[in-house]
Amino acid sequence: MFAEIKGMNEECGIFGIWGHPDAAQITYYGLHSLQHRGQEGAGIVVTDGRHLTGVKGEGLVTEVFTANSMEKLNGKAAIGHVRYATAGGGGYENVQPLLFQSQSGGLAVAHNGNLVNANALKFQLEAQGSIFQTSSDTEVLAHLIKRAGLPEFKDRVKNALTMLKGAYAFLVMTETELMVALDPHGLRPLSIGMLGDAYVVASETCAFDVVGAQYIRDVMPGELLIINDEGMKSEQFSMNTSRAICTMEYIYFSRPDSNIHGINVHTARKNLGKKLAMEAPIEADVVTGVPDSSISVAIGYAEASGIPYEMGLIKNRYVGRTFIQPSQSLREQGVKMKLSAVRGVVEGKRVVMVDDSIVRGTTSKRIVSLLREAGATEVHVVISSPPIKHPCFYGIDTSTREELIASDNSVEEIRQLIGADTLTYLSVEGMIEAIGKNEDGENRGHCLACFTGKYPTEIYPDTLQYYYQKS
Repeated sequence: MFAEIKGMNEECGIFGIWGHPDAAQITYYGLHSLQHRGQEGAGIVVTDGRHLTGVKGEGLVTEVFTANSMEKLNGKAAIGHVRYATAGGGGYENVQPLLFQSQSGGLAVAHNGNLVNANALKFQLEAQGSIFQTSSDTEVLAHLIKRAGLPEFKDRVKNALTMLKGAYAFLVMTETELMVALDPHGLRPLSIGMLGDAYVVASETCAFDVVGAQYIRDVMPGELLIINDEGMKSEQFSMNTSRAICTMEYIYFSRPDSNIHGINVHTARKNLGKKLAMEAPIEADVVTGVPDSSISVAIGYAEASGIPYEMGLIKNRYVGRTFIQPSQSLREQGVKMKLSAVRGVVEGKRVVMVDDSIVRGTTSKRIVSLLREAGATEVHVVISSPPIKHPCFYGIDTSTREELIASDNSVEEIRQLIGADTLTYLSVEGMIEAIGKNEDGENRGHCLACFTGKYPTEIYPDTLQYYYQKS
């Protein structure tokens, strides 16, 4: 289901390139391919080897970067960012990459994820004299780097990274080099590719396809890549690593044409649908998926069940950006504006409605109602993930626990609330099995915290206080 109306959004996407004369233009196209990961702001910082120059703004990539603004971005390397505001909120000052200038040179930082100890670190840094220019947790890294007091820049970066807790994929660029870092649990996807002799890094491999780069490999948990005119060097800033990729990347956030750790997202979603058909056999006439992320799941469910797949729900792509408004009334109005049921497909039919998740439940209720209004005689809702019972602290804007419908309601109670004839969630075991192994036959670790409440990192009290006061 589309994030803008259901209260689940991934924080952002990052893209970087080193060693190409058209670095800014390539970054523009890379960010455009990652637009689904954030629509509230975008930015690009370039280096020509002597100076860092940046352009950023609130809005979509095509709105922020005009012909005039792109003319300012001349250089051989660039980093870019698309933002969805969670920690720190919105506002121009929080749009990334964050660009800092000092007597020792410039520094640009782009971040995907969320630091669970950001507030604790800010208190420490402010006590030492730091003054923060933004409310973003990303700025913490820049202050830690400047205060490290080590002669080598890479050692200052490594020292700073060891102090961070949570989910982070960082791009750190100076005038003369680009550094790429992934947290010790690898909670966010991050990959390296090549475009001719240029190095490319992106949150999703779909960006490589768009710019014509060749995928090389994933960035490893706890790894620091140092890229400059001499090439690329890999170092570890943490040896205490244990991969726990966010499972929702496969289920919802990533584009279906992306690969995560050797697993194609579309294929994983089809397998989720097939597993759902095994766990939730239903007598019905038609299967339909809620656009866009659930289409692949619905196709898999239809293939495995033998029930024909039809486009029973249509997404209107020309509504505008009203979804940025957070109020519940606008969210519900957004459902009406964004989706339409196809009467010719569902009228008089028993419908299996496939979706990726249920957060608050209000959107699911409205979609069930749309199908009934269009003449569906039965609506059976199947969900390609387990119930989301716990908030995410790693950069996904799930609600507080009190707002998560599955936190205090049974499956039967949720079924009644959304008005479905039946409701089935995929089991945790079925989900992991369906996502499957990578091309090398290896299992990948998963973060299941929003389903099980077992977080791969320590969660700090001030972070808990922030999330439980949001409502």
